[in-house]
Amino acid sequence: MKKFNIRKVLDGLTAVSSPSPSPQLGAKENELIPETLQSEHFQICKTVRHGFPYQPSSMAFDPVQKILAIGTQSGALRLFGRPGVECYCQHESGAAVIQLQFLINEGALVSALADDSIHLWNLRQKRPAVLHSLKFSKERITFCHLPFQSKWLYIGSERGNIHIVNVESFTLSGYTIMWNKAIELSSKAHPGPVVHISDNPMDEGKLIIGFESGIVVLWDLKSKRADYRYTYDEAIHSVAWHHEGKQFICSHSDGTLTIWNIKSPAKPAQTITPHGKQPKDGKKPEPCKPILKVEYKTTRAGDPFMIFSGGLSYDTVGRRPCLTVMHGKSTAVLEMDYPIVDFLTLCETPYPNDFQEPYAVVVLLEKDLVVIDLAQNGYPIFENPYPMMIHESPVTCCEYLADCPVDLIPALYSVGSRQKRQGYSKKEWPISGGNWGLGTQSYPEIIITGHADGSVKFWDASAIMLQVLYKLKTAKVFEKARCKEEKPNTEIVDEDPFAIQLMSWCPESRMLCVAGVSAHVIIYRFSKQEITTEVLLEVRLQYELNDLESPEGGGDQTPAPPTPSTSPSPQTAAPQTHTSTSSNSSDGIRDNIPCLKVRSSPLKQSPGYQVELVVQLVWVSGEPPQQISSLAINSSYGLVVFGNSNGLAVVDYLQKTVLLNLGTVELYGSNDPYQRQLRSPRKSRQPSGGLCDINEGSATSEDRCKSPTSGKTPLRFAETQMDNSFSRSRSSSVTSIDKEAREAVTSFYFCETYNRKTDGGLTPSLWVGTSLGTVLAISLNMPPAGEQRLLQPVIVSPCGTLVRLKGSILRMAFLDSTGSLLPSAFEPWYEPNAPANGEERDKVRKRRPVSVSPSTSQELNENQYAVLCSEKQAKVISLPSQTCVFKHNITETSFVLRADVVQINTGICVACFCANGHIMTLSLPGLRPLLDVNYLPLTDMRIARTFCFTNLGQALYLISPTEIQRITYSQEVCENLQEMLGELFTPVETPEAPNRGFFKGLFGGGAQSLDREELFGESGAGKAPRSLAQHIPGPGGIEGMKGAASGIVGDLARARIALDERGQKLSEVEERTAAMMASADTFSKHAHEMMLKCKDKKWYQF
Repeated sequence: MKKFNIRKVLDGLTAVSSPSPSPQLGAKENELIPETLQSEHFQICKTVRHGFPYQPSSMAFDPVQKILAIGTQSGALRLFGRPGVECYCQHESGAAVIQLQFLINEGALVSALADDSIHLWNLRQKRPAVLHSLKFSKERITFCHLPFQSKWLYIGSERGNIHIVNVESFTLSGYTIMWNKAIELSSKAHPGPVVHISDNPMDEGKLIIGFESGIVVLWDLKSKRADYRYTYDEAIHSVAWHHEGKQFICSHSDGTLTIWNIKSPAKPAQTITPHGKQPKDGKKPEPCKPILKVEYKTTRAGDPFMIFSGGLSYDTVGRRPCLTVMHGKSTAVLEMDYPIVDFLTLCETPYPNDFQEPYAVVVLLEKDLVVIDLAQNGYPIFENPYPMMIHESPVTCCEYLADCPVDLIPALYSVGSRQKRQGYSKKEWPISGGNWGLGTQSYPEIIITGHADGSVKFWDASAIMLQVLYKLKTAKVFEKARCKEEKPNTEIVDEDPFAIQLMSWCPESRMLCVAGVSAHVIIYRFSKQEITTEVLLEVRLQYELNDLESPEGGGDQTPAPPTPSTSPSPQTAAPQTHTSTSSNSSDGIRDNIPCLKVRSSPLKQSPGYQVELVVQLVWVSGEPPQQISSLAINSSYGLVVFGNSNGLAVVDYLQKTVLLNLGTVELYGSNDPYQRQLRSPRKSRQPSGGLCDINEGSATSEDRCKSPTSGKTPLRFAETQMDNSFSRSRSSSVTSIDKEAREAVTSFYFCETYNRKTDGGLTPSLWVGTSLGTVLAISLNMPPAGEQRLLQPVIVSPCGTLVRLKGSILRMAFLDSTGSLLPSAFEPWYEPNAPANGEERDKVRKRRPVSVSPSTSQELNENQYAVLCSEKQAKVISLPSQTCVFKHNITETSFVLRADVVQINTGICVACFCANGHIMTLSLPGLRPLLDVNYLPLTDMRIARTFCFTNLGQALYLISPTEIQRITYSQEVCENLQEMLGELFTPVETPEAPNRGFFKGLFGGGAQSLDREELFGESGAGKAPRSLAQHIPGPGGIEGMKGAASGIVGDLARARIALDERGQKLSEVEERTAAMMASADTFSKHAHEMMLKCKDKKWYQF
């Protein structure tokens, strides 16, 4: 991984990228390779955001649409429906969202922000937009309440006043409830901010207002006066109604709950301290922590639920945050992993005046979302189907692969499904609103995230969704310290010693290689069968002179031969000998020991990724190993290569041997272009610039390039003392000359290509890029495939410098003579743990690596093109002549953080992300600028560390510690994005209102309605002062919004519902008309009969 200099990053933030034109070339190259990509093929736009909303602050739920909304401290809004239906919106101001209120089943949402503005969001379109905004200038908003099926929004303020807003027009009503009118003489002091507003479930004309100081007022909206005032000597945090409207409950700052009868304001009907210790002498219980929120939900068949957060005793030090569920005589305390931000009880009915029938509780934590099933014993949680645990451990690196092999996702899913936890609720996830998109994108995509705890997660990212497939724990390979005292003093990082720094993956062979911050590399092989490894094989790369190391393997591994100066008796290859015999020298200097200790006990390896080999760098003379800066694996050659600021090492993971171990300087041979000067010599000997050396000090360069055969040559390698070696000290007083001497290896590429101008054919090669902009080649002489590959050595020989660029080398790739991308050769995946005598094992032996280079039947003089990209420029080199045919200076004043060679539409291009926020694409092989957009200023090193491009116009980065932002740079994907996105709003009929019952209707016991329009409208209440709030109009009111939903399906569905409603009303009119006609007929018959009876009677006979 490239190490970033923060000063360098900040210098580049304000710089403007200034691409320079490619040099004029002859017509030959342009005629040979026509380029299909043009500027119109590119466009940048955000596609979808995955993960847990960073720093959440509020939450709301629509019980009819079944959609959840979460607001954050940065003004973001995340909406969730059924799994796969997600949406992200952002308030322009970036102020924290303090409260959210759905217009239930209307496809709209009201948000209140910390900057005292409220906004109306239209959710009837795939990308929600703000329709209206209202900015208060003289009042601070503290609480909002929107009654069900009402268009009048109550807004409480810090001053204790309540204002009313019409959500259709987003205008203020002239009706205001002033704090002094509400409390009158009940209190001498100001009651504090409004912390709660809600109307009586049975009487819309009665409004309950909770003030922070402990005063609650029942306000009569019609008479504009307070009916009752309830006073308690502890601050109020929340209030909740019983559905019958005769009682309400308050939560207080001393951990108490008070239940009040509305007609008995003198004292609470009941006072409860749920977690307080009850003294025997009848005194008040000990005060507890504040109960921040309480909800009071009733059921037809049993006792009501009282659910609250907080309220624990002060003596429970260190106890995790809790949610308490009180149901009848039982009290359940549910511990949470993180502090509770908010919670909501999900109920069967949206009507507040009916039995609530709660079935689940949604708990929003600081770093998680938990949904609890209230209907099952023990209150199990639902399994969260959203990809919200990206941040379970902080993400340290990312890789993204679009259009991967089709069998890869099913294979990872099959092994990952066995890792799932048990004990979840068996019911379906209750947040189930919205519909999936109808996109035609069908190619598979995988995202891999490396984490600080050493875990690696594989995600299915197909069709703009995200689902975890499989989790690999790399820390299992190492011994873990049980406590701080046991931590080894060899660790080079204070925290997270197993953190993943780099990943290299071959999707076709499923080989995986990871590098960690403790200078360790682990190679994994994918298997569908479980195995138990007795002792993990480990290779340590050393600097120590005259010291050998044997492979730490179980079974019949041959021990390492001794050096000539030691006894010829065989040595035992046990892990313990390394720490005991070569741990610390007599003066206490750490030497010849790795940072981590590989576990020696048998390791059970489940199906999935299984450890093949562990490689560690070690301490030398008290100096820690340098962290690994570059990594690559190739399954066709069976090789892994990694490098750091000292040099590189090539490891044959099939034979478990180190093939090459050179300092960067040694790669140049005698043609080193840089005049490197040494610092003053230290008293202790200076180690070589290399990671390690292959044989003893007398080894020649020829010997050093050959592979030792398995079991005959040691794996502990000595150092050659060189005159031009340089110190690995981390001293801050490094001169500029010293900095130049520190040439790190920054990138690798395995290929079949021409390494020299005189080469007549293609040879397996490894190309190496350095931090000083040099590209060097290493030739790989591979033995025949099959059994010979495991017996004969791989011959590795450096070929010297090929080309130089400005800045550190970031990416290399190869094109054939037609301009098509040449991927590295790979070996198809096979089951490594197949039975020894089975047919599959025989097939494996006969299997040959797949080479994707041009066939040997083609003419030998056929060209290749090498694409090289550095921090500053890009070059295209013609091979084997090694002439630069195209060159482009990407940026002069900034630098490139990430570059990838990607396939898009029918062509390929170089995609770059610069430190100044620009995203650029260059055509290949001509390096013509196709796109240059100032997309994202680099505000955090996390973005630089995680940004990556992939094929088909896709890219991603970590926008926050908990969220992945996916973007596209393809015009085609941008055009199809609307179809791919899911719909949040779906036409659903609102449930029927509860029956009032005959007696309740007769004696007035049912819900009392209120004509709010008459009370709050301009005719009844007048106009509000203009200076109080500024209205920012949107495209239309609610009625206009209803017709704005996108998609013909939604339009047809709405039309069908409208027709159904119209037909229903017409049928009702017909029935009424028929009933009236029948009634008229009956009346006429009765009248006629009466007339006939009375026709012949005299007047005195009546």
